[in-house]
Amino acid sequence: MSENRTPNWQPVKNIPLIARHIDGMLEAATEQYSSLQEALPKPYVLDDYTVNRVIKVFSTQQNDLWLFDEQLQRWQAKGLSSNQRQEVARLQTQMGQLHQTITTILALAKELKEKTIEKLMAKSDLEIGLEALLKPPPRPKS
Repeated sequence: MSENRTPNWQPVKNIPLIARHIDGMLEAATEQYSSLQEALPKPYVLDDYTVNRVIKVFSTQQNDLWLFDEQLQRWQAKGLSSNQRQEVARLQTQMGQLHQTITTILALAKELKEKTIEKLMAKSDLEIGLEALLKPPPRPKS
């Protein structure tokens, strides 16, 4: 968000609207995390564009999370009903999970960035062969 713009803080009546946004962001981030986890043991299944897009989207989202945190803090400082206080507390917990999930996604994407199909194609056959020989054997599944 531009530093010149002031956020449009929402009235308490919009708690359900903000809740849908926060819950939706957390659901999408959780799905993205699962997708990246599936790619981790299979290097080179992703391309540069996909990994860079994940990094860009989730970096932007991470930079905007403060808006939701601040909105929740502003509501919490007001006189809320019991149900509203409970929902704001739930949303603050969701935001904590969202911060953690996005941080994990970005770390995972940066790791996968070094294992894209383009990185594989840039290697010589000798490099690929050495990597295959030096790779530790997979762990048995429990």
